[in-house]
Amino acid sequence: MKKISERIYYVGVNDDSKTLFEGLWPLPYGVSYNSYIVADSKVALIDTVEHGFEDEFLANINEALGDRGIDYLIVNHMEPDHSSLITDMLQRYPDMKIVGNAKTLPMLQGYYGIPAEKVIVVKEGDSIDLGSCSLSFHMIPMVHWPETMVTWLAEENTVFSGDAFGTFGAVSEDVVDSEGTFESFRDEMMRYYSNIVGKYGTPVQSALKKLSGLEVKRICSTHGPVWEKSVPEVVALYDRMSRYEGERGGCIAYGSMYGNTAAAAEALAEELRRQGVPCAVHDLAGNVNPGLGLSGALRDVFKYDTIVAASPTYNNGIFPPVETFMKALQARLIKGRRFYALGSYTWAGSSVNLLNSFAESLGFDVLAPGLSFPQAYSPEKCNVQKIASILKG
Repeated sequence: MKKISERIYYVGVNDDSKTLFEGLWPLPYGVSYNSYIVADSKVALIDTVEHGFEDEFLANINEALGDRGIDYLIVNHMEPDHSSLITDMLQRYPDMKIVGNAKTLPMLQGYYGIPAEKVIVVKEGDSIDLGSCSLSFHMIPMVHWPETMVTWLAEENTVFSGDAFGTFGAVSEDVVDSEGTFESFRDEMMRYYSNIVGKYGTPVQSALKKLSGLEVKRICSTHGPVWEKSVPEVVALYDRMSRYEGERGGCIAYGSMYGNTAAAAEALAEELRRQGVPCAVHDLAGNVNPGLGLSGALRDVFKYDTIVAASPTYNNGIFPPVETFMKALQARLIKGRRFYALGSYTWAGSSVNLLNSFAESLGFDVLAPGLSFPQAYSPEKCNVQKIASILKG
């Protein structure tokens, strides 16, 4: 438990044991499930945490409230990592009312069998009085579920933002950001956005416009630190990512069966860096240089303006991990990117042409026909200086 202000308490938990978020995305630094209490004459709990952390969660609540009850449970977001203890909370606080919107109601019933009479249904701009302060509610649908809303505490210029402005990574005991926190979480915030929210750039832009009318001085997200010192930087990063605005540089994403495509991709990355072009390289299959794979590649697609996809020809097509990467770009509606295809083959090369066609269908700027080389990698077959010059523009 951490006291954020005279009214606000952090009662969330860290999860250092889960290896994959949503069963997909690596968690090398863990993740936090954030929940907050606003305590006035009446008490509101904002979101819960993942099932399995009941004891720690309830201990945090007890430390914050003692013998006081909870009047309202605000459900900003119904995803189970934030809602799976709702039933437990109702058993402990049977007089507690749940607050959600019209789209929350069927999810509460479908996931947890909660009857409508236990729920206060709010719409845009509605508020609940807690005594000397009140909470108002603002809908931000599809950031990143349809029922998502934020809760605004005007008296403290604080927005409880759900998954918006969230990040992978466990939080420190201090919870609130300090000097250097934003930079230390920046890559994990970008990875969280690209992996989880990236498809919904237009709804995020709509949400940012709505929140721009509020004088936000504190952001309390459901994942990651509480943002106070870095609010402008956090909002600016979300704005840039949701507009699909990449900085100059390259994301090289490759798959390789026997190391030849990997060698070409790694040589190109080294040459780009030698020429002063920032770049990141990711092994999508994880069999040559294991790392963050698809998760890290998506982050760097949102970071940089140029994509290099490198694939051997496999069954006369694209190597499956690289095809999955391209489909992930399609699913996230990525736009405004420069593109180059690279690949290898043994007797019939088709991967580069197929990658170029895929990129063209996404509206990317295909910089050149690409390079497809036979059999083993060699500097003579794969002139990375020439490719780097094309990418450098």
